[in-house]
Parts: sequence; C-alpha cells; structure tokens
Amino acid sequence: MQRLRRSESIFSAVAAPSLRRKALNSWSAIQDTYLSTKDVFERHRVVFTISTSIASVATAWAGYSLRYVHQTKVEERLESIENAMKSNYHVEREEMKKIVNSGSVSIAACVATAGTTLIIGYGLGWRGGKWYANRKFRKEQMKLLGQIKPPRWQFLRGRVTTKDGYILSMQRIPKGRAETTGSRQPVLLQHGVIMDGITWLLNSPDQSLAFILADNGFDVWIANSRGTKWSSGHTSLDPNDPAYWDWTWDEMVAYDLPAFVTYVNDQTGQKLNYVGHSLGTLLALASFSQKKLLNMIQSTALLSPIAYVGQMTSPITQAAAKSFVAETLYKMGMVEFDPKGKVIGKILKDLCKKNGINCYDLMASFTGPNCCLNSSTIQLFLEHEPQPTATKNMIHMSQMIRDGTIAMYDYGDDDDNTKHYGQPKPPIYDMTNIPDNTPLFLSYGGKDALSDVKDVEILLEILKSHNSDKLTVQYRDDYAHADFVMGVNANQVVYEPMISFFKLQLSK
Repeated sequence: MQRLRRSESIFSAVAAPSLRRKALNSWSAIQDTYLSTKDVFERHRVVFTISTSIASVATAWAGYSLRYVHQTKVEERLESIENAMKSNYHVEREEMKKIVNSGSVSIAACVATAGTTLIIGYGLGWRGGKWYANRKFRKEQMKLLGQIKPPRWQFLRGRVTTKDGYILSMQRIPKGRAETTGSRQPVLLQHGVIMDGITWLLNSPDQSLAFILADNGFDVWIANSRGTKWSSGHTSLDPNDPAYWDWTWDEMVAYDLPAFVTYVNDQTGQKLNYVGHSLGTLLALASFSQKKLLNMIQSTALLSPIAYVGQMTSPITQAAAKSFVAETLYKMGMVEFDPKGKVIGKILKDLCKKNGINCYDLMASFTGPNCCLNSSTIQLFLEHEPQPTATKNMIHMSQMIRDGTIAMYDYGDDDDNTKHYGQPKPPIYDMTNIPDNTPLFLSYGGKDALSDVKDVEILLEILKSHNSDKLTVQYRDDYAHADFVMGVNANQVVYEPMISFFKLQLSK
C-alpha cells in the first residue's frame, strides 16, 4: 500500500477553535487570490504582454499627441501676444517664454509621463487580459451544455435508458488536442450528489479532469445521474409526477451505473476506467461489494471516497441529518429536493442559526475548508449547481450518517422492509466482499468534512488485505471535498498519479 503524505497544516498549532477558524478563512482567502492571479497570468501570459504593450503605446501616443497640441496652441498664443506687444514694449520672444514658463520638457516631466503610461498601460493590459481569460474560460465550459460547437475537443452526446425507465444523458470526448496512435482507453466520470457532469469541467482545460484525460489519450465519457438537469427524462413519468422521484442511490447502484458502464463497454468494446467523486465512489463500492460490473471495469479511482459517513464533520449536514430535515420534507409531500428552492433556502438559514455552524463561507460549511479553489471556478459552480435530487435519496444518506452503516434504504417499519427486501432490516453493502485484486486508486483529504479521515480509515482497514500492487492510497492533508474536482493544482497532485495508476494497471 502506497501512502503519499504532506506536511501538517501551518495552523495545526492554533489552540482556540474560533481563532483557528478565522485564521483558516483568512489563509484560504489569501490562497484563493494568489492561485487565481497566478493561474490567470500563467495561462494567458502572451495576452497580458501583448495587451499591456498595445495599451502602453496607445496611451503614450495619446499623451504626447495631447502635449503636442497643447505646445502648438502655446506657440500660437505667444506669437499673437508678441506681435501685439512689440510695438509698445519691445518684449523679446524668449523673455515672454520665460514669463509664461513654456520651456522644453524637463526630465521630471518625462519620468512622470513614462510612469503614468506604464501604470495605465499595465492596468489596461490586465483588465483586457482578464476579460479575455474569463471569456475563454467560460467558452470552454459551455461546450458541455451544448451551447457552442467545440473547436478543439470533439463532444458527442448520448442517451442511456435504464431498466426502470429513466433516460440519462452522457457526454463523450473521444479525443483531445494531442494526436495519439492506437485505441484510446475509455474512462467514465461519475459525479456526486446534487451535482451533474459539469463537475469535471468547472476549471480551465488544463485543470479540468475531463479535458486532461482526453489530452492524455483517453476516450472520456461523462455521466449525468437521474434527476439532474440533463437527465430528467423518463419513458412514462414526468418530473412533476411524485412517482418520478421515488428512488435513492440504491436505484442508482441497481440501474444507473450498470446502464452507463454497459453502454460504454458496448460502444468501445473495451474495459473502462472509472472515476467517481463523493457519491460516485459509493456507487462503485456498493456495486463491487455485490460482485457486479467487475468484468467491465479495468481500474477505479475513488476521489473523496464516501462509504462510511457516521463520523462526518460537516456541521450543516450533521445538523440536517440529526434534525430529520429530509424526513420532514418527505412527509410534507416534497418529493423533489431542490437545493435552489425557497423551502430549502429557508431551512438552510434556520440551520445556520444553530450554535457551532458558521455559514459565512457556506461551501466550507458543507465541504470543509478547500485550499485550492479560485473565484472564477466558484462563480461558475454557483451558476450551474447544485442540481436537484430525490428527497428520498437525502433520507437514505441521513440514515447512513445517523447509523454509521452502509445499508439499503430503511422504510422505517419491519413490515415495509420485509415487503421490499424479504427481511425486517435493510440488507447491508458488505465492503469485505470487494475482491482483493480489484485495482483501486483512493485519494482523500485531511480537511474533508464529508469524507472524513476517520470514516475513510474504516474503509482502509477493510481493504488492508488488498493486493499491494492493486491498491494505491493517496492522502492530501490540505485538501477538502471540492478540491478533488475543482482544485487548481489537482492535476499535478491527484490526476497525474491517478493517470499513471491507470496506465500501470493496463500494462499488467
């Protein structure tokens, strides 16, 4: 088993929780500013250089043109004054110049003009470059949404129908910018709860996993789970029908994931690599515990693995689970859990008033203090996410948090459970059933409030007998939940080792 560890956080020695929280928030803000500025500069250095040069030349030309016009007007005025006064006072031209102080340009004036030009030019270059960068950045992301035709990456769209009638959307990037020879290994990307496929495209092309994989020679497939914006279809039900939302992640394990994997396998004729984030990891682990899909998957990467969640430290999520929020909504007839809806917004405000919950940084309250996000990514995230899911699904996850187990949905009554499962208690997903020769790349973070270190260690203890050459475990002390899919440095610290793992397993 391989472990990659980083040094302890610089704030670990701060004793007082309140001071530590403030220090972490301040440090996160500083890092966000630094990483965002550095990222924009590095990716658009040529834009800044050209824009600054053009703006500087234009400003200098305008400045000296104005000075030339002013000098010409002064000369004309002096000429008229001289002609008017010569006959009476015989004032010499040079003496008149001294009186009005219209002499040649001084060194100080030149320095001041040059400095002003540089500052203005640099400012215009920065703003123009940033505008260009943001415009290009957003343009790349819109490819997933089908709003523009991608010029460099070929995007294809597909539809998959599950056995229980849900019509799911998939996006495919069969090739990237670099030309490669031979067949391209397929890889399926599965997002987490209240997210959709844009999870993998929120950063720039050099930082978004979907583009990175495509540029590294992979055939990339992006899944969109049931209930999300791009997978809201059904063969007989409408999203306004309560029956449409009668599911949990149990159905995603039983229907969605097999449909995606089988479709990719049929289309490519190859085993595929699987990358899951958050709930996307639970779907894979639950399937493997049932000995399903193993014959069609080459390797699996689990980013922020969700299995056991009884020790989850997210204050808002814990409060919602222990207050039975999802159960209350379900009893009220709210079968669709829409995080952007007014009801959820009001509940969130109420939860934020509880002691120990700081909603100043709302994302951090859910995910933990992410170290490596930039403001552009967060803004784009908020424009498209979060996505709806079933309230019943949120109940299921709340049960996992309260009970600390990985079991199927509990209907809350022995008779109802017996009706659905043939036994009074819901069946468990036994992680010990995962074969020891299943290739797994597992990456988790020390600041993750949803995939807590203690919960991950329970899973690792179960996997301790796993074949050493089939399991790579990576630990990032500074990473929280969202860093694994939106971190600006995730390519170097997570994705490159993951891709190496995929290629190594393929060669065996």
